[in-house]
Amino acid sequence: MTKVLNTDFPRVGFLRFLRHASNIVKNPLPFHHANFERLGDTFELRIGPAASVIFSKNADYLRYTLQKNQRNYTKSKIQTRDLAKYVGRGLLTAEGDHWQRQRKLIQPAFHKKQLQLLLDTMQKVIAVELQKIKLDEAANIHEVFNDLAFQTVIKTLFSGGVTAEQIAQLQRTTEEAQQMMVKELRQPFLVWWFKSSGKIKKHLDAVGEARIVLKELVNQRRASGKRYDDLLDMLLDARYEDGSEIEEEQLIDEILILFVAGHETTSNALTFTCELLARHPQVLQKVQQEALALTRSGADIMTMLKEAVYIQQVLQESMRLYPPAYFIDRVNYKEDHLGDYRLPEDSTLLFSVYEIHRSETYWERPLEFDPDRFDPQQPRQHSDYYFPFGAGPRMCIGNNFAMYEMILVIIQLFSAFSLEEKTTPIQIRPLITLKPKDAILVFHQYES
Repeated sequence: MTKVLNTDFPRVGFLRFLRHASNIVKNPLPFHHANFERLGDTFELRIGPAASVIFSKNADYLRYTLQKNQRNYTKSKIQTRDLAKYVGRGLLTAEGDHWQRQRKLIQPAFHKKQLQLLLDTMQKVIAVELQKIKLDEAANIHEVFNDLAFQTVIKTLFSGGVTAEQIAQLQRTTEEAQQMMVKELRQPFLVWWFKSSGKIKKHLDAVGEARIVLKELVNQRRASGKRYDDLLDMLLDARYEDGSEIEEEQLIDEILILFVAGHETTSNALTFTCELLARHPQVLQKVQQEALALTRSGADIMTMLKEAVYIQQVLQESMRLYPPAYFIDRVNYKEDHLGDYRLPEDSTLLFSVYEIHRSETYWERPLEFDPDRFDPQQPRQHSDYYFPFGAGPRMCIGNNFAMYEMILVIIQLFSAFSLEEKTTPIQIRPLITLKPKDAILVFHQYES
């Protein structure tokens, strides 16, 4: 007997969406959580008279769309159109044959062996940036990590030749463009005003100026004839299957994507990790012991990365509770089904990684900070419902780069400093990524 599928997901109406619109703009997660509690792990949200989005915290559904039937799913227009408008059609926003071509071209640059060439630069940038932490006084650590992560990306890309003024311009442009995009997404009924008032054009013009700066940096490198074995050299060396090199506009697209995806997620994860360590002194003590042992061992950088086992567990658990990419979107090409529900073609799906990572369905004591759940001596029991870097063919290409950077930061940071204990709740600011809010911490010189 053929199973009859349900054609209707539990639904949240458009009027309910409008009533909560002001709160959704500030932080949509409580609204989504309340609907999950009321309607189950998947529901449809009407965001206009004839427009809707399906929200889900079902890990099986997410894994199905990312892995088992990934050929039937593409990224939504949030990335392929809205984000691409600001950062171009790089690897993050590309789809179809264009994405496959770019992935094959860029993948070798992020191989572990290639990344080893960047570790020394990464280590030096981190050392300089951590000196900016003011000791014995309350300060927002996210500002330090944001600058650190951006400096790491730009200096592993360009090595030398980029000025402080250019760095500031590139950083400001990418961050302000993201804020504009968030306003467009969360207030779709005001997009007409954003266009007519010139707000969108202002940010697009700023992105255009940033692209000119990047082209100048690329042309300077080509004219110099020097090699730095940095990411830019790796991208310039890369060749498509027909032997051709990457065109200038496409290269700029890929560089902008690296700025957006490569610095913000890392700075967010590092900030939340420190916020958690400030509230869990016993975990912090173990981190400090491992960091000191690694620093004093005299080991090379790659060996330290491999032996920083507990620090890696802490970072993994931090990204479970506060995943930087807290939503994953997909749209199906053809009609499909999710469990007992029929999914009409061209349905927009938003999977809440934040909710999946905090679900009692998949985790014991899900709201507790427990790095031991990622002990490598234990079976890999979380792989089916842990998505800090996505999954499947479109898993984040820079996951190793990010992990290397974060581990090195934690080693350097906590072999030198300690954190003053804190008990207030951690605050969040969900934008395109999950950002921390008011991450005020006090660091002291560590005395072992």
